[in-house]
Amino acid sequence: MRSRRAPGQGRLLLAAGMMALGGFLPWLYTHVGTLSGAIGGGLWVFYAGLLALAGGLLPAGRWRTVIVAQSLLCGVVAVGLPVWQVVRMLSWVGFQGWMPGPGLVLSAFGGVLCLLAARQLLALAPAEPVATD
Repeated sequence: MRSRRAPGQGRLLLAAGMMALGGFLPWLYTHVGTLSGAIGGGLWVFYAGLLALAGGLLPAGRWRTVIVAQSLLCGVVAVGLPVWQVVRMLSWVGFQGWMPGPGLVLSAFGGVLCLLAARQLLALAPAEPVATD
């Protein structure tokens, strides 16, 4: 029998791909060169993306609370680290001399998608018990 996915799980799979890709792309462009996400917070976002992938592949029936917890955790990591990176750069040099890279943007948007998937999964009605006559 084929298991059905909950509506938020497709969004979670898309978020996992964005986070996994964004973790290794350049996070910052500077005059000196690029700063890759793979040497810093991007690895944490990549690992969170793998956890989101697991949540997107689990059957949603009885594992829904686990999937929601995974989505929330991954969303907080994938939004928090890029925001922290931007705040850190703003405190060091202000707005001049750097520009956010595609990895930073993909990671942050992947985190937002994870949080939206968690909200969508929480809004689902609880599954009705199956009658065994």
